[in-house]
Amino acid sequence: MRKAVTRLLRPGSLILACLFCTAAWPQTQPADKSSPKSEGQSNPATTLKVDVNLVNVFVTVTDATGAPIGGLKKENFILEEDDRQQKIAVFDKESALPLSIALAIDTSLSTRHDLPLEQASAKKFAHTIMRPVDAMAVYAFSEVVNEATPGFIPELKRIDEGIDHIRMGAATALFDAIYLTSRALGHRKGRKVIVLITDGGDTISKVDYKEAVRSAVEAEALVYSIIIVPIEASAGRETGGEHALIQLSEDTGGKYYYATSTSQLDEAFRKISDELRTQYLLAYYPSQQTSFSEFRRIGVKVTGVADASAYRVRHRAGYYSTKAEQ
Repeated sequence: MRKAVTRLLRPGSLILACLFCTAAWPQTQPADKSSPKSEGQSNPATTLKVDVNLVNVFVTVTDATGAPIGGLKKENFILEEDDRQQKIAVFDKESALPLSIALAIDTSLSTRHDLPLEQASAKKFAHTIMRPVDAMAVYAFSEVVNEATPGFIPELKRIDEGIDHIRMGAATALFDAIYLTSRALGHRKGRKVIVLITDGGDTISKVDYKEAVRSAVEAEALVYSIIIVPIEASAGRETGGEHALIQLSEDTGGKYYYATSTSQLDEAFRKISDELRTQYLLAYYPSQQTSFSEFRRIGVKVTGVADASAYRVRHRAGYYSTKAEQ
């Protein structure tokens, strides 16, 4: 049994204990811990059975300037799994689906000067993106991961209060925050999004990067990272966490942004909001039910429209199949 990740959550001093369970998901040891891409290179002597449940793929399409592209139809998409074309069983404009947003704010000492600005921008974002069908949970992470709202809630007043009442800590448990927010999103319906506001460092997490990214992929969560770059520290800071966030955002179909000012922070939130209003849902039943690799890669292309070759298509890199019975 793997180690537990236990973090204190407010209110009510509730303890959230998230355990890795080998019966639920197989263990892997990828060669490249920065991306799930290498996790598909597991032992070729083992045959795996693919879960034939519906696979959801949330897709963002942007033009050469980064502007979201709306108005595409089912026939404009080609969907593949491990280079095999799949039949699209479900197509929807994702803006119609409910949103569950986990907003996680870094409150470690390294962000203390930026926290008031982050709080103000986060509240603007909540008021811009939230609809009656949507829900948001606010987390603050330092050496622990604190839940600032009572789970996922739709009420903007309570969300504002949660953002206002987060407090500073010391160290940074970034990967624990990704892991725990992913687990909280795992059983929710509709679109699932993690928005991280952080300077990118991790100093105290109990889980490592590959465990954090796997939890996000399994939850089908899109991760948007807003990386706060203090100007006075930009020349000499440790950038390993930044690179991990960039890879995580790309592998889950989200995006990353840098912000060195309030205006850039607001602009990052605005772009995230615009994207979440113009995304697509493609879903399919895998045509191949056995595989030699645990990680099944997903590919999506746009076709049949002018300038399609210039479009950028973002989506999660793939999903994990279950191991065959031994």
